[in-house]
Amino acid sequence: MENRKKVAFYTLGCKLNFSETSTIARNFAEEGFDRVEFDEVADIYVINTCSVTENADKQFKQIVKKAQKKNNKAFVAAVGCYAQLKPEELVAVDGVDLVLGATEKFKITDYINDLSKNDMGEVHSCEISEADFYVGSYSIGDRTRAFLKVQDGCDYKCTYCTIPLARGISRSDTMENVLKNASEIAAQDIKEIVLTGVNIGDYGKGEFGNKKHEHTFLELVQALDKVEGIERLRISSIEPNLLKNETIDFVSQSRTFVPHFHIPLQSGCNDILKKMKRRYLRELYVERVTRIKEVMPDCCIGVDVIVGFPGETDEKFLETYNFLNELDISYLHVFTYSERDNTEAVDMEEVVPMNARNKRSKMLRGLSVKKRRAFYESQIGKEKTVLFESENKEGYIHGFTENYVKVKCPWNPELVNTLHKVKLTKIDDDGIVRIDFI
Repeated sequence: MENRKKVAFYTLGCKLNFSETSTIARNFAEEGFDRVEFDEVADIYVINTCSVTENADKQFKQIVKKAQKKNNKAFVAAVGCYAQLKPEELVAVDGVDLVLGATEKFKITDYINDLSKNDMGEVHSCEISEADFYVGSYSIGDRTRAFLKVQDGCDYKCTYCTIPLARGISRSDTMENVLKNASEIAAQDIKEIVLTGVNIGDYGKGEFGNKKHEHTFLELVQALDKVEGIERLRISSIEPNLLKNETIDFVSQSRTFVPHFHIPLQSGCNDILKKMKRRYLRELYVERVTRIKEVMPDCCIGVDVIVGFPGETDEKFLETYNFLNELDISYLHVFTYSERDNTEAVDMEEVVPMNARNKRSKMLRGLSVKKRRAFYESQIGKEKTVLFESENKEGYIHGFTENYVKVKCPWNPELVNTLHKVKLTKIDDDGIVRIDFI
């Protein structure tokens, strides 16, 4: 019997990256590779990179070292956003053999003729203008939920963001293929699908290689709601200007879509939003949150916010803080602004000192804890449905309600990947909600 080669994957960054790693892993399986965990000995290690934050860049070197410790003769390949933006930096890292850009990553097995180490790594990276075709992906690593990619790229020109440079123009999967992938996921007894992309509200643009919209995001949501076998559908992150009232209203009446939205804000100060070249002002954001809470009072609303953007004075930061404090939201994802090459913001004046950025980040993280606690408290005594996860954490099994409240109860393996009606009873010392089964 031939000795099958082993491949391991490490994914940095967003849900979209996880869905693409899964697709790349299936390509390796078709070529006869066995997948192993990243902390096991493998013949090839594939690192799917991210370049949204400075920290993700630094992590890359540590991950390469981790792979080399396991097997210093292993072949190391880098793909993803950082690989597209700065391939020469990655290939210069000791131990890296292959760097593939945005269009090449899905053909990685074509570039691996043999797995011998090279003195110099190879780079195959396209001009980002060539990233104009669509590759569908979904992840099925976690039995309880899957990430389903429906869109890629972005046509927005936010002044802090490198994603259009790393992923190219906005383009969408065909409706037919999204529904086929959703059905394949449902057939594997996965209970929840999370829709993912770079700018999913832009769905329909570039669906058949042209710029006009063949379908809208609302039509996609309506079609997915009819797919047999899916228990839950969750919208990941959607721009406030693309989250239309019709979509909010449909989700409120939907069979499968859950009451949970993650809506990037980035700043609660209109002056900063304009400098960022965001496509809305704070007043629109208030309208969206108000509408959601009108039709789904128990809806969970998550918010992305960036602190320390150039020109964000103490007064302008407090504008954001107070805006978020008064808004009926459930939690924050806080990002500390970091300068990125080839963005407009990198040349802006009024740079905020790093210690001020860190202080503001800490303040907003504290606000997030307070917001999540208040949201959880508002749910105590209510009956919800929980989807249980697969891990045993210190004798407890955890799960999430449809509106994204994290719950726990004593470990029971029979609960894994099952849905149960529960009553939320109290918030434990660790901030997780205890439950009673109904």
